[in-house]
Amino acid sequence: MSVIVSLKEIVDHLNMVGDESTAYLNRKTGELVTLGGEELSAAEEREDMEDYPEWQREGIALAREIQDSEDYLELPTKFDIHEYRIVEEFCRSAEPEELREQLLRKIRGGGAFGRFKQEIYQLKIEQDWYRFRDAELERIAMQWLEANEVAYRRDSGGEGRRTEQGGEGDPIKGVI
Repeated sequence: MSVIVSLKEIVDHLNMVGDESTAYLNRKTGELVTLGGEELSAAEEREDMEDYPEWQREGIALAREIQDSEDYLELPTKFDIHEYRIVEEFCRSAEPEELREQLLRKIRGGGAFGRFKQEIYQLKIEQDWYRFRDAELERIAMQWLEANEVAYRRDSGGEGRRTEQGGEGDPIKGVI
């Protein structure tokens, strides 16, 4: 019997993905691990672990195990997730049209994420944003799991393998 992983746990790890960390799934045990760039680099370079503090040696050993094994799958990275595309889709789903245009103006140019976050908090639609983002991360996770032939379960119970193809979701409604 193959392992069945929690979709929620995969999404939680995708939420933690950053510039300096990489998450992996052990396809045999279902264990999820996140490693920092320093541990991964040290493992790749096969550096002497004695040069690192005790607390970091365990991470380097695990990084070596991951690199030497075919049991681990790298979860989607921030480059696979395309956060800007998710923000843009959220903005395009907003209604009424004035709100949609207002949000789309905020995400143009440098500092777009900061302006976007400030705007959604001002408009009190930040919960809509987080629900939208979580749904997108769940969709990305399901596609990744299915592409890698990993069985998963949703929080509501039951197994998943396939998912219906969703649209852009419900429009986001706000007040300007």
